[in-house]
This record gives sequence, structure tokens and C-alpha cells, in this order.
Amino acid sequence: MKPSKLVYIALGSNKGNKLQYLQSAVDAIFETIGAVKKLSKVYKTPALGFEGDDFYNACIKVETYLSPKKLLQALQAIEKNLGRSEKIAEGYESREIDLDIIFYESEVINDKNLAIPHPEIQNRKFVLQPLLDVLKEFEHPLLNKTLETLLEECDDDSVIEPINIWLKNPRKSYAFKDYNYIAIEGNIGAGKTSLANKIAQDFNAKLILERFADNAFLPKFYKEPERYAFTLEMSFLADRYQQISDDLSQLDLFKDFMVSDYDVNKSLIFSKVTLPDDEFRLYRKLFYQVYKDIAKPDLYVYLYQNTERLQENIKKRGRKYENDIQDEYLEKINSGYLEFLKSQTELNVKIIDISERDFVKNRKDYLWILNEINDEVQGS
Repeated sequence: MKPSKLVYIALGSNKGNKLQYLQSAVDAIFETIGAVKKLSKVYKTPALGFEGDDFYNACIKVETYLSPKKLLQALQAIEKNLGRSEKIAEGYESREIDLDIIFYESEVINDKNLAIPHPEIQNRKFVLQPLLDVLKEFEHPLLNKTLETLLEECDDDSVIEPINIWLKNPRKSYAFKDYNYIAIEGNIGAGKTSLANKIAQDFNAKLILERFADNAFLPKFYKEPERYAFTLEMSFLADRYQQISDDLSQLDLFKDFMVSDYDVNKSLIFSKVTLPDDEFRLYRKLFYQVYKDIAKPDLYVYLYQNTERLQENIKKRGRKYENDIQDEYLEKINSGYLEFLKSQTELNVKIIDISERDFVKNRKDYLWILNEINDEVQGS
């Protein structure tokens, strides 16, 4: 996945139910743009540059994968959907909702339709004050001054009054903190690492990723499976035990829960497919002996993708040693997972079919998956 960006957006409204317009905008930003990481207080400020009702203003910090131009288009679409009409005359006017990009990390953009940083930030106390709630120790990339200095030097003498009502962060509706440990599982190329990464970023979770890339036997196994199957599975057995023991025992007081892109039982599932019966029986004895005291996930999410989509994803990520993985092998792995999950009485399992979804490129698909998981949380 391409790296995410932190952006800072100013919100304002002085028509109708102003607080509701702000909240609806925050909700829409979460749904279409990215995770809302932080919200400022809401401030009441007088209309600046024209006669009109007082504004409610706020700023939010958002993590997004959108480019600056795509971000601008998304914000304009939100404004339109919330009822803002195009300006009839020149100058300032009352509006249901106003959404402005203040910063896009430290990038500087200046073209016909978009200027970042916002060119008027240093002149607007109603932007600087809420911005300081969500962004500290930041230097304006063009003015080379901190936000605190810009606020002190600002000539705007408007009275900025915080109101006693806070906007709600939409991510709070997802009750992931009800669980201490969530495991995301799936076949090769199902997207488990991508989903675990996104959940960890959006919901302040400790991320546990399988260190498969360090396994020297994996490329050898794909070339000569019969020769290296037992060696590979034994190395995974040892590596996964060491990693999961370390990661689960090291509490992070600054994280709300843990999310991993694997569960230790995958060792059993893969080994049953790759090993002869006699070797599998031996391996299974060792597995239960090694993992008997390992903590189980509170929620086990299995991402199902059909074989065609799995092959597409495998090719996209471009690992040479995976190029010759056959459909039959993927189907056996999938059958092994489903057989294992159907027999489970101790694991809280949620199977989600994402064969027609692309949650990496499409945020709506990502939120759909979150809702599927959230339904499990609320129904548990």
C-alpha cells in the first residue's frame, strides 16, 4: 500500500443547525476520505468580511491516501451533498458548510484551483485557534513560523469563544476496544496484512505482523515442496511461537488493543496440506505441545477470496517465489481453513467474503468490512 498522509481540514458553518452540519461533514470525511485522528473544540466566531450569523468553526486531523487534488474534489462533493450551493456574487457569504484544506503534511502546492498551505491561515484566528487543538509544534512551511507565533501575531481581533459541545469522532462507533486481541486470517494474497495495517492505523492498535519474509525456506519450498515441506513447517512453528510469545507478552500502554495478520493455528492448516500423513501426525503433536499455553485471539476474522482474486493479488505484490503457486494449492489451503474453522468451539470466528471487494482502493469496501466486524462485536 502507498503511504498515508496527515492532512488538516478547517470546518465552518453559520446557517441552520450549525453543529449538525459540522458533525455531518466529519462523518462524511471519515466515510470518504480517511480516519479522523483528532478533533478540535468547536468555537463560535463572528462572521468575517460580511454581515451574517456567527460561525461555528473547528479543525480536524485526518489520515488519508488521497492526493491533494482528489482530497479537494472529495471535500467539494461533501459540501455539495450537505446543501452548499455555488456562490452567486463575489466576496464572503453565509454557508451551510465550508471545508478548507489547511495543511497537507508539509507540502506546498500552488496552482489554479488549489493552494496549500491555505494562503489566509495567518490572518484567521478562527482557523489558527482550533488548529492548535489538533496540531502542536508545527512550523508553517512557507512563513517559517510556528502556529503559536502566527496566532500571537494575527491582526484578527475577533472574539473566539469555545462552546461546551464536542463533535463526535465516527471511529468511536466501532467497538474494537471490546477485544484485547484480534487476529486477521486468510489464504495467500487475501489481504490480511493490508487489513491489519489499516485497522492498527485507524484504531490505535498494536500491530503484530508475521515475519515470513525472513524465512529462508519459503522460496525453496515453492520450488521443491516435497523436499522442503517439513523443514519449512518446523521453521514456521519455531518462528511463530517466538514472535507471538514476545508480542503478546509486551503490553503497550499507549495502544487500545492488538491486531495481528495471522493466528498460530495456520501452522496446522498449512502443514496438513503440505505434509504426508505420517509427518503431519508428528507435526501436530509438536504443535499442541508448543502452543498449549499461547493466548487465543478474542476475535478471529477470516477473509475469504475466491481463487481468481487471490491469484490477481499474488501477481500484484510481485514476490518471485510466489509466481508458480497453483490454483489447486490455494483451493486446498482455503478448504483447510474452512474445515478448521467449522470445527472450532473455542474461537470466536467471523468469516467475511471479500471476493467482490477491494478495501485497499475503495474506502467504502473497507468500511463495509469494519461494519461486518462491528456487527460481530455488538452481537457477542
